[in-house]
Parts: sequence; structure tokens; C-alpha cells
Amino acid sequence: MEPTMKHDIKSMLPSELKEYLSSIGEQPFRSQQIFSWLQSGFCSFSEMTNLSLELRKRLEDEFYISSPELIEKQVSQVDGTIKYLWHIRENDAVECVFMEYASGNSLCISTQVGCRMGCILCASSINGFIRDLTASEMLDQVIFTQRDAGKRLSNIVLMGIGEPLDNFENVMRFIQLINHPDGINIGSRHITVSTCGIIENIDRLSEYDVQLTLAISLHAPDDETRSYLMPINLTTGVNKLLEAGERYFIKTGRRITYEYAMIDKVNDSEEQAALLSKILKGTKSHLNLILLSDVHERSLKASSLERVRAFKDILYQNGVNYTVRRSLGADIDASCGQLRHRMLYT
Repeated sequence: MEPTMKHDIKSMLPSELKEYLSSIGEQPFRSQQIFSWLQSGFCSFSEMTNLSLELRKRLEDEFYISSPELIEKQVSQVDGTIKYLWHIRENDAVECVFMEYASGNSLCISTQVGCRMGCILCASSINGFIRDLTASEMLDQVIFTQRDAGKRLSNIVLMGIGEPLDNFENVMRFIQLINHPDGINIGSRHITVSTCGIIENIDRLSEYDVQLTLAISLHAPDDETRSYLMPINLTTGVNKLLEAGERYFIKTGRRITYEYAMIDKVNDSEEQAALLSKILKGTKSHLNLILLSDVHERSLKASSLERVRAFKDILYQNGVNYTVRRSLGADIDASCGQLRHRMLYT
């Protein structure tokens, strides 16, 4: 737990560290040393042995270094997926999921404690919204998972607990930190930000010079079904969301990924497949079909393989660019928010 009167040094950009060091008469190059120590996962200023004792003491007096504690770790016996539940501070806990693919290792991280969006596809919002995560708390999920797993991460996905674009400033700061060449240095094209559709912040994100992948959780081609699954649709609507996706593509040159969880007798009919094909026709996008992960607290169930086949056949016939995402972690609490809910609230 960090002292309340101290500042969060791990959320500081190298330029901010340099400015601080210059203000206290230290050489600016020390900022790179401190930044490297922090992104390597060191939790104490006393361990930063290339800094003077005087500087270490001053840093100790003015700043804290965030570090999580492991509450629970689940390892899939089927595919090696690892689900982590980290205690961050006070009674707060967040999840992240380590996944191995042929193309590299990915980590899906959380951006908030709880979620205010109310989507019924996951467990993230069951216990409500508590607070935004700081950039350092997002970074810690990467640092300490990578250390525990003992494997280098090549891709970061902001698709865990919380809505990333509802925590815009901290998320953008995290991306700058994780992308920095003096730190973990994960390239922008290897970072995916997922959103349920906060249109004004999709437009805002497009103004940044960051070549990341934007994934939009669509999950239904019509307003009635999508509003049932995702309350945010009541204020946006499918058409306006697709228009925001097109604006993002025009501005950044990066095509949108639309996520579509296949839910039995909710969004998997042949009529919905035809409508989905119609609304995506001509868009610069890719459709990601997903078998819904089982959430014990929800009544929704994944579509049958027969329904998935019929659905994707219609997409294929209409020339929709799609893939069926491989499901991982089926034998553990891999669904967003499920492990946190079970450990803390049941």
C-alpha cells in the first residue's frame, strides 16, 4: 500500500522524471536509469545501486513504487493459459490473463477496478465500478506477470476488467510507458485497445499518433439485441458506432476489429448473420467471432458449433472478412471478472 502523501513515480514518463531531476540539481541522464529500474520490476529505491545514496533517500521521501501481490493463479491444463488475480491496494484486486500463441505471448490486462458499463456478457460489472487504475497499476500487470511466467510478452490487450476508453488519460499514459524504448518497449502495433463503444473517445483516440489496434465489441448487428447485451448502445446505436469506426480508419489507416461473441439464441440466427454481413459490407474492418465464455452468474450460453458453422457460412457467402478466435482457458476462470468475483464476493 502506497503512502498517501507520496507521488506515483512509476506512472511518470521519462521526460517528467528528467524535469524533476533537473529541478533538484541532478543530471538528466539519471531519468533513464530510474525508468529502467522501474520497468524492470524493482520495488525499492535502495536497489537502484547506480544512484547516489542522497538521491535514493530523496526519492524514498517523495515517491512510492507500486507493486502488486499475487492472490490467486490458475493454470489451464488444456492450453497453458494462466489467469492471475493481483491485489493492488486497499481491498482492490484486478485480473490479467497470459496466453500463448504461435505468433507470440499475449497478456490481457485490466484497466479499472470493476466496470460501470453493465454489459451482461461478462462478470466485470457484477459488483459495480470502484475506481480507475493508474498507469503504474496497468504496467505492474505486465511487469509481474512476465516475471512470474518467465516468458517475454510480445502483445498487450486492454480487454480485461473495465472499459479502457472510460479511463482514457491513464490508458494513454500506460501506452506511452509500455511503448518506450528504454522500458519494456512493446510496439504500438502489438497493442490492442478494446471498447464497448464510447464514441467521443474513439474519435479522441484517433487524434493520437499511435498505430495500435482498436477492437470494438459489437456482439449484435441490430439495436434491440445490442442494447439488451450492452446498455451503452441505448445512447449510441449500431449505425453511429460503425460510423465512428470508419472515421477512426480514415484518420489512422488502421482497420477496426469488431468482436462478436456467439450467444445461443440471442445473436446467432441466420437473419442476424445476413444483417451483420450487410452492415459490415464496404467497411475497412475485420470480424472476430468468439464462442462466448461461460459466466456462472449469467444465463447466457455459447452458441452450438452447428449454429456457428451456419453463421459463418453466411458471412463467407457475403464476402465478410472474419476469423473464428480460438478459445483458451476453458478449464479455469478465464472470463473477464469471474475470478475476482468468486474470490472476493462469494
